[in-house]
Amino acid sequence: MSPSPPIRVLIVDDSAIVRKVLSGLLADEPDIEVVGTAPDPIVARQKILSLSPDVITLDLEMPRMDGLTFLDKLMKHHPLPVIVLSSLAYNAPGIALDALRRGAVDVIPKPGGPYSVGDLKSELGRRIRSAAKARLGVRAQATLPTVTTPGVIAAAAAPALAPVARQHAVRLILVGASTGGTVAIEQLLREFPADMPPIAVVQHIPAGFSKAFADRLNTVCRLNVAEARDGDVLSAGSVFIAPGNWHMELDEAGTAFRARLHDGAKVCYQRPAVDVLFKSAVPYAGSDCVAVILTGMGNDGAEGMRLLHQRGAGTYAQNEASCVVYGMPREAVLLGGVDGVGTPAEIAQQVTGRCRGQRPANASLRAS
Repeated sequence: MSPSPPIRVLIVDDSAIVRKVLSGLLADEPDIEVVGTAPDPIVARQKILSLSPDVITLDLEMPRMDGLTFLDKLMKHHPLPVIVLSSLAYNAPGIALDALRRGAVDVIPKPGGPYSVGDLKSELGRRIRSAAKARLGVRAQATLPTVTTPGVIAAAAAPALAPVARQHAVRLILVGASTGGTVAIEQLLREFPADMPPIAVVQHIPAGFSKAFADRLNTVCRLNVAEARDGDVLSAGSVFIAPGNWHMELDEAGTAFRARLHDGAKVCYQRPAVDVLFKSAVPYAGSDCVAVILTGMGNDGAEGMRLLHQRGAGTYAQNEASCVVYGMPREAVLLGGVDGVGTPAEIAQQVTGRCRGQRPANASLRAS
């Protein structure tokens, strides 16, 4: 079998030094080829047509046209996987988050502050490989109303919201995601009513970016969403987002759970890692726990989900058709740790029913 052709990358940045540094970092990657560079979006537009890159790295602060405007035009007329590589990931994370909503598949901070050239060298090739596998078509569906797919989920429509004081059948919900996850997590959380059990979320995300992500979710969800702090007691009706570059684990605090943050070694190349969160809950998990794994590259979370499944937790994975990258959910399914698969909205319906004690025999998502 002949080897696969290298991933063709176009670097778009107004700094000649940055273009040179990025090209040098990728020179040692045998399966990646920098086919060109561009100092601004106007030049980039011509090079996209002449060079046919597979992935673009894009700065957001450039002359002649800003990166967000270019991203809008690119996704409308010539969609390609885009990795935003910008200092705004630290300095203005809300703008970087907006880039993900507009179609970028990933955001990486430029070296500087806590993020070094060495960090970028270890990350850039892996992120480009992930971006090259992204399915951009599902992004176009992200703003459309979600409709339950016949045959995939057969649960009855959820009843009116139960009183806040009602005892839930579930006391903890865990969620993990990576590439494409900011959109998928929003789709999931938007569907939940305000009286859900506490929810702990790990999204692979740069340091400083997670607070903007949590703040954004807090404006569009009925739940209270915040970036987790060490020692937080997880409360009902609230979502706790793991901070970028910090692992989040849980321990019991009486009848509740407490978040514990630490900067230990990366797991599955990630910090925060989904497996760290999931495995920390295994000693306390039973049928009163739910775990959800969403779109992302790699296998982070698969082993933790398998262990939770063995303890009787409800386990759900995003289906291939709705994933930007069907990696993490696929690995979880292959390990046999998933009760069923579906879109984020379908999973949300199933989890909500489980929290209300609704477990009819025909209400399972199809596990395939």
